[in-house]
Amino acid sequence: MSLKRREFITLLGGAAAWPIAARAQQPAIPVIGFLDATTAADTVYRVSAFRDGLKEAGFIDGHNVAIEFRWAENKLDRLPALAADLAHRQVAVIVGPNTSMRVARAATSTIPIVFVSGGDPIASGLVTNLSRPGGNITGVSFASSPLQPKRLALLHELVPPPATIAWLRQPGAPGFEMEEKEVVPSAARELGRHLLVLNARSPREIDVAFETMVQSRAGALLIGSDILFNNRRRQLAALAARHGVAAIGGIREFVLAGGLMSYGASDTNAYRRAGSHYVAPILRGAKPGDLPVEMPTKYELVISVVAAKALGLTIPDKLLATADEVIE
Repeated sequence: MSLKRREFITLLGGAAAWPIAARAQQPAIPVIGFLDATTAADTVYRVSAFRDGLKEAGFIDGHNVAIEFRWAENKLDRLPALAADLAHRQVAVIVGPNTSMRVARAATSTIPIVFVSGGDPIASGLVTNLSRPGGNITGVSFASSPLQPKRLALLHELVPPPATIAWLRQPGAPGFEMEEKEVVPSAARELGRHLLVLNARSPREIDVAFETMVQSRAGALLIGSDILFNNRRRQLAALAARHGVAAIGGIREFVLAGGLMSYGASDTNAYRRAGSHYVAPILRGAKPGDLPVEMPTKYELVISVVAAKALGLTIPDKLLATADEVIE
């Protein structure tokens, strides 16, 4: 065989291998890091909404994008290591609730971060400017904390004085200081209502708080706008029903779990929009610091007539008329 013929065959063989080599060199699909302080079971509906948002924008988990989940299992001291793991993996973006994203921000200053916050993103230190957050972080807020006076007013209308209203809160949680110093006590004073302040940082402490509530004969409960209470919505709804306490929460899922009322923006919608309007554009090259933080524009009052009947309460017609959703 001549030299030229051998060169031709070698060249031909190399050309035949080109498509295989090209396929092998195709970039891997982008990986999203989802970091949460709680458990997978607590966050099912939020993860589902997030996936829906990604799908609306053309990204399907397991097809053209992958999601790596990290759960702290309600052990906050685990968050730094989980965030560092995602940063080490060099995921394309990290997403999750504000508590987790503050830890993620300490782990990386380069990987884009998308938060979903129930509080004020500025007051909680996530960003300094809503319209141009800058840096590697942005996100969506469903702004639950500032709505506590409205929730208190709804309880005031439903359970008149002299009944005591209990306020269940989580010290140290994002939004706690604002609720304590600027929101809840002043709203109670304006309504002329006595507040029973109860603290809880764990499911067991929620049980203890209800024992105190029953002993004090509180007639109503204002649930703090913290993710702990959102995640423990079934426990709270069951305890309120067992002890005959009219309670209001910040998310619709509390009512779906058997609670009486909720008032607030949809955290489900916030997670959906985090997927469609933030993570998806970032995967396509947008800079997080250029994406304005989204604040809610719609709040919903959800009332369960079923829960009211079980509590022996009659919901005023005026209140029912203003509800966005009535569960019968």
